[in-house]
Amino acid sequence: MFLRNAWYAAAWDTEVKQALHATILLGESIVLYRKADGAVVALEDACPHRKLPLSMGRLHGDVVECGYHGLTFDGSGACVKAACVSRIPQAAKVRSYPVHERYGLVWLWMGDAAQADPARLLDIPEWNDPAWGVNRGDSMTIDCNYLYMTDNLLDPSHVAWVHQTSFGTAACESEPLQTVVNDDGVVVSRWLYDIEVAPFYQQYLKFAGRADRLQYYEVRYPAHAIIKGIHSPAGTGGEGAAAHEQAFVMDSYNFMTPVDENRTRYYWFQLRNFDPTDEDVSHRFAVDVRRAFEEDRVVLAAVHAGMKNRQSANIDLAIDSGPLRFRRGMERLIREEQDAAAASALNTIEVKAHA
Repeated sequence: MFLRNAWYAAAWDTEVKQALHATILLGESIVLYRKADGAVVALEDACPHRKLPLSMGRLHGDVVECGYHGLTFDGSGACVKAACVSRIPQAAKVRSYPVHERYGLVWLWMGDAAQADPARLLDIPEWNDPAWGVNRGDSMTIDCNYLYMTDNLLDPSHVAWVHQTSFGTAACESEPLQTVVNDDGVVVSRWLYDIEVAPFYQQYLKFAGRADRLQYYEVRYPAHAIIKGIHSPAGTGGEGAAAHEQAFVMDSYNFMTPVDENRTRYYWFQLRNFDPTDEDVSHRFAVDVRRAFEEDRVVLAAVHAGMKNRQSANIDLAIDSGPLRFRRGMERLIREEQDAAAASALNTIEVKAHA
């Protein structure tokens, strides 16, 4: 169901302190905390004795004490103290997850620790560029499978109906979409020409009148979305056109982390090419984006419930090409990962049998 050899956003860096922070990723219970030197630790949230969550225990400096019988674990997951026994059992250990901090987020690698390369994290060239303003982001939990969210973020047309008071206008209803399948994900995009500006964008544009608008929706495996929005004065936009000096550019970065098969934690932030130091703009941006994403939350929760309890078959439309191709790509990657894990396990068994 999930691709495990990948980085997933687990929390904002400000959420993880020198205290026990319980969370769930890909159906796995995890406890996070910071050591005295500021490094983040991520451990399986279950004492190996009776599986009491370690998050119900106590943090003593850099080690976690189980709240049931006092077994104590360090940041590597090794048991360093077991007061109830004469010696520490060999099996007294918990899984430790690779951690990396970037873009104000704490990222966890959920698969084979040997493959946890920070270079595989999404690159954002504008991050820390003083010419770009940043809305530092927000998060929410949505009651739906993460693939309904990737469907949504590869569907520019939905804004015409879901976001009529924010991102959408009637021009978003029917213009054909271009779909490109890459090795790392799928891109769906289109230019809309000489259109009325949607309500969300009107307050931020540096020009008056109608606009040419780019809708660029990209989702990379496992579930990282880059939504690029450009508004340029009508007649100045289009594929290959030089950037207009008054063009509005917003790059929205969206990270979906499955909690389990029925819930997804959604993290986001935006970068913009205007008013980089204006805190009022950043605040209004954050409020308006949150309001628009709440519209998505209502729809996606209802879609998940409707699909889970459907009494008749659902249909696909031409606008579903991008989402369906992304799903097929995910299925292939998950299948390859599972096949590799099965082959490795079989090889281990054979080696032990011949030892």
